[in-house]
Amino acid sequence: MAKETILIVEDDEDIRELIKFNLASEGFKIISSETGEAGLRAARDDLPDLIVLDLMLPGIDGLDVCRVLKNDPKTRHIAIVMVTAKGEETDVVAGLELGADDYVTKPFSPKVLIARVRTVLRRKSREEPDEMAPVTRGDLVIDPGRHQVLLRNKPLDLTATEFGVLHLLARKPGWVFTRQQIVDNVKGEDYAVTERSVDVQMVGLRKKLGRYADAIETVRGVGYRFKE
Repeated sequence: MAKETILIVEDDEDIRELIKFNLASEGFKIISSETGEAGLRAARDDLPDLIVLDLMLPGIDGLDVCRVLKNDPKTRHIAIVMVTAKGEETDVVAGLELGADDYVTKPFSPKVLIARVRTVLRRKSREEPDEMAPVTRGDLVIDPGRHQVLLRNKPLDLTATEFGVLHLLARKPGWVFTRQQIVDNVKGEDYAVTERSVDVQMVGLRKKLGRYADAIETVRGVGYRFKE
C-alpha cells in the first residue's frame, strides 16, 4: 500500500471529498485545504509528496500557489498535479511552465486522477538520469555523447535541434513539455527555435522516425510528450 502524503487544495467541498475518498482508498495519507493561503501553509508545514491543486481558488489562485512553492527551496521538490476546468489551456500551459508536473481536467474520472498521481510519484522517485548517459526507448537509442540516434540499429540523420528535442522528450517519457519549455531547453544553432518553429521541428522529426513517429504525442493546446 502507498504511504505517500498528498495535499488536496480544493475549495469545492464535494470535489475535495471525492478526491480525498478515492486517494485514501488507495492507501495515501491525505491532508486538505480549502484556500490557496491554507494550502501554502500546509505545504510548508507538512511537506507532502504531492499536491492536487485546483487552479480556481478564492484569494490566492492555484497558479500563484504553484509559483510560490516552486520558488521556495523548501517546497520546490513537491510534485504538483493541477486540476483545471475545460477551456483553461492557457492556465495549463502557465502551470506547467511554472513547474507543475501534470494536470487533469474537470470533470475527471477518479481512476484517471489516481493513475496520474501514481505516475508523477513514480517519476519523482527516480533519480535524475545523467544528461550524457545513453537513453534507450524500445528500438530507439539516443547517445548524447556521440550525438547519435539509432533506430533498429540504423543511424538517423537528425539536425542538432531535432536531436535536442528528441533527447529532451525521451529522457522523461510521459512528461508534457510546453513549446516554450522546449525552446528554453533546446537552443538550436542549425535552426532558429521559436514556439512556432517547434511544430515544424516535430513534423520533420516524426518524418525521420518513420513508423516510430507516434512515440511523440501532441497534447492539444499544451505541447508534446514522449509516449510512456
